[in-house]
Amino acid sequence: MSDSSTLPPARLRPEAELARAALSAPVLARAARLARWAGPGTRVDAGGGLVEEQLPAAAEQLGLSGDDAAAYASEAWRIAVDTGLVDITDEEAGTVATGEDLALLTGSPQDVLGVWLTALEAVLADASVPDLDDLVDAMAEGGEVDLSSLDWDPDAESEFLDDVLGNLYLLTVGEDGPGDAPVPLPALAASVIVPSDMGEPSNEVLEQVSDAMMRLDDQFRLLEPVGLVEYQPVDEALMADADEEPAAPVDEADVSRYGMVRLTPLGLYGLRARLLDAGFEAPAVGDLADKGADALLDGTAPFPPAAAHAETELWLAGRSPLDAARELLAAARGSDTGAPLRRLRCQQALSLVGAEAEPALREVLDDAELGGLARVWLTEHGARDVPAPPQEMVFWLTIDTVAAQLAAEGNSEELRALVEGLAQQHSGFFDTAWRVEHPATPDVLEAMGRLHPDKKIAKEARKAAFKARSQQGG
Repeated sequence: MSDSSTLPPARLRPEAELARAALSAPVLARAARLARWAGPGTRVDAGGGLVEEQLPAAAEQLGLSGDDAAAYASEAWRIAVDTGLVDITDEEAGTVATGEDLALLTGSPQDVLGVWLTALEAVLADASVPDLDDLVDAMAEGGEVDLSSLDWDPDAESEFLDDVLGNLYLLTVGEDGPGDAPVPLPALAASVIVPSDMGEPSNEVLEQVSDAMMRLDDQFRLLEPVGLVEYQPVDEALMADADEEPAAPVDEADVSRYGMVRLTPLGLYGLRARLLDAGFEAPAVGDLADKGADALLDGTAPFPPAAAHAETELWLAGRSPLDAARELLAAARGSDTGAPLRRLRCQQALSLVGAEAEPALREVLDDAELGGLARVWLTEHGARDVPAPPQEMVFWLTIDTVAAQLAAEGNSEELRALVEGLAQQHSGFFDTAWRVEHPATPDVLEAMGRLHPDKKIAKEARKAAFKARSQQGG
C-alpha cells in the first residue's frame, strides 16, 4: 500500500462497544488484574519481569494452571508494565507501584482504547520475534543472540506482518472483499508473496507461501488474545510427518483446515489507528457528518458506492431536507476537474432527500451547471410543471455525467454501455457534442472513441474530440 492513497472507509463500531471489547480481551484483562494484585511485596528482576518465585502466585491470581501458566503470567505482567498499568519504582530494589494509567481503564472509552493500543503494539512486537527455542539455540557466548544464524531480519519480519495486516484491513473494508467473513490463510499469505502480474505461481513461490503460512499461524495465535483477530489455526494434521497416519479422516477440499482469520471490530479500529499514525489516508464512515457539503462531496468522491451512500445518510441525518439540498447544490458548482464527480455525488445524495427539498431544486432550474440534474430530480419525484431543458443543457449534462463516471470508475463496462447508448439514441451526437462548452468535453469524446466497439463511431468520436480541443485552444 502507498501511504499517499486513500483507503476505503472503515465502518467502526461505537467507541463504548470497542472499549468493552478491549477490556475483555485476555491480554489486557490479565494485565489489569495483575496490576491490581501487585503490592509492596511484589518484586521484579533487572528486566522488569516478575521474579520467578512470584510467578505461581501471579498465575493463580489469573486462574491459570498447567505447564504454560507461568509463561502466560509473565506475559501478562510484561504487558502491565509496558502499558503503564504498573510502574517500577526502584530498579535496584525491584519494587513496583500501581501505575497512573491503571485508572484509565475505568475512564472514558477513548482512555481505554488508548491503553489497548499500547498493549497491541507490544503484542505485535512479540509476534515478529522468532520462537524462544530458536533464540536459545542462537545464543552466542556472552549471552548475545547471533541473528545471522536465525536467518531473521527484525525490520523485514515487522514489515512482512504489517503488509499482511494491511491486506487484511483492505479485504475487510473493501466492497469487493469478504467483509466480516474469515479469510483463508493461504490467500492472505499469497497476497504478500505472489506478484500481482504472475500467472501460475512457480514451485519456489508456492514454497514461500507455505513458509509464510506457518509464520502467520504462529503470529495469529499470539494476536488473537489481544482481540485483534479471530483465528482458526492450521490443522495440526497437515503438519504431521508424511509417514504418520492422521488421527482421523480429513477432507482435503476443506480450505478452513489451512487456517482462517477474521479482523474483529476492535482489530479494525486498531489497524486503522496504526495506518493513520503511519501517514495513510484511512477514513471512517461518519467522519464527514459534521462537515460542510463541500467536504462531503469531495470526501466521498473516491469512496465505493455503498460507503458513499452510508456516509451521505449520516450527513443528511443532521440537516433538514431543504437546507441539505441547498447546501449540496451550492457545493456542486465548479469547473475544476473534480466538479463532475462532485455533481454526481450531489445527485446521488439528493436521491436520498424527500419532496421537502423541491424548492431548492426549482431555484437552480436556470443554472447552466445544475439545471439538468435539477430537472432529473424533479421528474423522478413526480413534480409538476417541470420545464423541458434546452438542447445545450441536455448535452452539457451528458458530457458532465460521462466525465463523472470516468473519474469514478475509469473505463468500466457500465460506462462502455452508457457510451454505446448515447451514440445510438442521438443521431448526429458528435456533430453537436464537440461544441459543448464544458472543460471535460475533449477528454469525454476521446474516452468515447476508446470505448465504443464500432470502429466507425469510434472514429467519429475521436474527430469530435480533436475539434473540441481545438475550440478550447488545447
